[in-house]
Amino acid sequence: MSYGAMTCADLEFFLGGLAWRAVYRSCASNTYTALCMSYQHLLAELDLGFTRLRNRVVMGSMHTGMEDRFWHYPKLAAYFRERAKGGVGLIVTGGISPNREGWLLPFGGTLNSVFDLRNHRLLTEAVHAEGGKIALQILHAGRYGYQPFVVSASALKSPISKFKPRALSVAGIAKTVRDYARCARLAQRAGYDGIEIMGSEGYLLNQFLCPRTNRRDDQYGGSIGNRMRLACEIVERVRAVCGERFIVVYRISLIDLVEGGNTWEETVQVAQALEAAGVTMFNTGIGWHEARVPTIVTSVPRAAFASLSARLKASVKVPVIVSNRINTPEVAEALLAQGAGDLVSMARPLLADPEFVVKTAEGRAQEINTCIACNQACLDHTFRNQRASCLVNPRAGRETELLYRPVPGPQAVRSVAVVGAGPAGLSAATVAASRGHRVTLFDAGASIGGQFNLAMRVPGKEEFSETIRYFQSQLQRHGVDVRLDTRVDPALLALGAYDDVIVATGIVPRRPAIPGIDGPNVLSYVDVLRGAPVGARVAVIGAGGIGFDVSEFLLHRAGDPLPMPRDAWLDEWGVDLAVRERGGLKAPTPAQPPREIWLLQRKAGKLGMGLGKTSGWVHRATLARNGVKMLGGVSYREISARGLKIERDGAQDWLEVDTIVVCAGQESLRDLHPADGATAQAGGPRYHVIGGARVATELDAKRAIREGAEVAAAL
Repeated sequence: MSYGAMTCADLEFFLGGLAWRAVYRSCASNTYTALCMSYQHLLAELDLGFTRLRNRVVMGSMHTGMEDRFWHYPKLAAYFRERAKGGVGLIVTGGISPNREGWLLPFGGTLNSVFDLRNHRLLTEAVHAEGGKIALQILHAGRYGYQPFVVSASALKSPISKFKPRALSVAGIAKTVRDYARCARLAQRAGYDGIEIMGSEGYLLNQFLCPRTNRRDDQYGGSIGNRMRLACEIVERVRAVCGERFIVVYRISLIDLVEGGNTWEETVQVAQALEAAGVTMFNTGIGWHEARVPTIVTSVPRAAFASLSARLKASVKVPVIVSNRINTPEVAEALLAQGAGDLVSMARPLLADPEFVVKTAEGRAQEINTCIACNQACLDHTFRNQRASCLVNPRAGRETELLYRPVPGPQAVRSVAVVGAGPAGLSAATVAASRGHRVTLFDAGASIGGQFNLAMRVPGKEEFSETIRYFQSQLQRHGVDVRLDTRVDPALLALGAYDDVIVATGIVPRRPAIPGIDGPNVLSYVDVLRGAPVGARVAVIGAGGIGFDVSEFLLHRAGDPLPMPRDAWLDEWGVDLAVRERGGLKAPTPAQPPREIWLLQRKAGKLGMGLGKTSGWVHRATLARNGVKMLGGVSYREISARGLKIERDGAQDWLEVDTIVVCAGQESLRDLHPADGATAQAGGPRYHVIGGARVATELDAKRAIREGAEVAAAL
C-alpha cells in the first residue's frame, strides 16, 4: 500500500470503524492525499503557555540499555541528537529511576545525585542543539524490578520477576515522594525541558492505583481516592520544586488489561485529580507488561486503542498524547484531525526512521522507513539486557559506530554488484548507493523483497510490505540499476567488471529425508504461502518461526480481510474498549478455525522457545486458542496417502492428515561464491557473502539487514 494512494476505506479499515468516518469525509476525493499531504495537524506548533513544541510528534520513551551505564551516554546523546535533527517535537528518554528501590535492573540508570548531571547534560545539549525539546522519564519499577531491593504497594510477587517485593511503609512512601521530586529538580538542573512520570504499564504507580496489587488498609489503599494518593502527592511535590515553567507529563494507563485493573470511571477520576495537582499533559499507556493481551506486536491493528485517548481528552483540559501502534503520518494526522488527541507518541517508528518528521514535512512520506512492530531488535533486545536497535534500521543505537560516509571522491567510487533482492541485498544495495557507489542489483524473481514477500502474506505481518515499499523508494532515490528476472552466473558478473560482488542469494528450503517426502500431499512453506491448495487436516513439520507463521496462515480462510479488522481483533483477545469491567477484559470470542492442525518438532520440550521474547507468547496463545495440537519430541517415519507416521515416546502413530507442510529449516544458496583463493586473483572482484547465503539457520531478517548495511558501509 503506497502512502499517496491510501484510500478512505483503507484508513477506516486500519483505524477500526465508524468513529473515524468524519475524518474521511474531509478528503477532497476518494484518496487520502488531499488532507494528509499537508499534515496540518501533525506539523502544527503546540503552545503550552510557557514554552512551545515545534510540532505534535512525541518520541515516546523506549529503554535502549544505554541509560544504565554512564560510559554509554555519549552514544545515547548521538542517538537522541539524530532524532532531534529529524524534527521530533518532544523526546522522552528511557526510564530513569529516582532511587535504588526503583531500579529495573541492578545498578540501573538513576538521576539522584549532582554527580549524574554531567552525563545527562550530554543528552539535553545534543537535543537542544538541533532545536528539539527533551523530557526525562522517571520510572520506578516497583515489583517489576529484577533486583533484590524491590518494593510495591503490597508484598505481592509479579509474574515477570523472581524477586518478591516488600510493601512500602508510610515512611517509605514519603521518602519515595521526596526521591521523585529530587529527581525532577535534578532533571531541571541538567537542562531537561520537563519530565514524564511513568504511571502506566504496571510499574509502581500503577501498582498503587489498582486493586490487583494494592491490598493496603491505610490511607494509600482501599478507595480510588486513597489508591491515587501517591501519584497525586508526587505530581504536587514535583510542581512545587520545579515551578510552573516546566513540563510535567504523566503517563496514565487507559486500560490495564489485567484482572483487578481500574474501571474507566476510576481512570477519569485519577486523571482529573492529577490535572488539578499540576500535570501539563497526559501521555497514554495501554496494558500491563504481565497482561495476556498483546498491545505492541505487529498483529495489533494500527491505533487500536485510540478511542480511549479521545475519551480521556473529553474529560480533561490539558493536552493528551495519543499512542500505541501508530507508525505512519497518515494515521497520526487522522487521529489528530478527528480529535483523538493533541499530540501523537511514536517510539519504535523513530527507531526505524529518525527523519520521520522531516520526510513528512518535505512531502517524502513514501521514503519513511516504517516500523513493522516486529520487536526483534528493540524490545526483544531490551528484555535480554542487550542494547536496543531496529531490524529495519541497524544504525539505531549505533549512530557512532555504523557510519554511512559519502565516498571521498570520484576515484573512490566502486562498481558493486549485489546478487539477490531480499532484505540483505536490498540493505546492501541502498546503503552502498547512498554513499555514492555505482550499484547494480540482480534478482531471479520478478519483484524485490525476497522472503518478505512471503512474510507479508501471514496474517498479522502485513506491515512487512512497508519495508519493501521503503527499499523500493531508496533504490529509485539513489539510482540503483535494478535487473529483475535475471539469473546471474560468473560470466555475467565478468562482463560487468565489478569491483565488489555481494552475494545475498538467500536460502532454499530444506527437504528432510522422510520416506514419501516427494508425495503429492507434501508442500513446502513456500508453496503454501504462495497459495497452493491445503486440506482440512494438516501436519506442519518444523516449529520454528516459519512453522508458527504457516500455522497461523492456515488458521485463516481465503478471502478473510487482512489485516484483521479492529473489532474482530478485540473480540478474539477479549478486550472491552468501554472498560465496563475492571481492566477492560471480556470473554474472548475467537472465530472458528477452518482447519485441524498439528504443529510438530523433533526437539523435546515446549514449542516456540526460539521465538521472540515479546512476541512468542502471542503466537503460542493464538495457536492454542485455535486448537492447534503442538507436539515436541517427534520422529518422522513415513508419509503416504494416509498421512504422516510419527514416533513419540517410543510409540508410533499415524496422523491421518490431508496435507503435510514442510518447514524444516533452510540451506544457504551460495553457488556464486568462488572457491577459496579465487577472490585473490589479480583484477578480480572482492566477494562478500551476507544474510541467508552466509548462514541459513532460522530465517533472520535482523541479521540480514544489518550485515548488508555493514558490508556496504565498509566498501
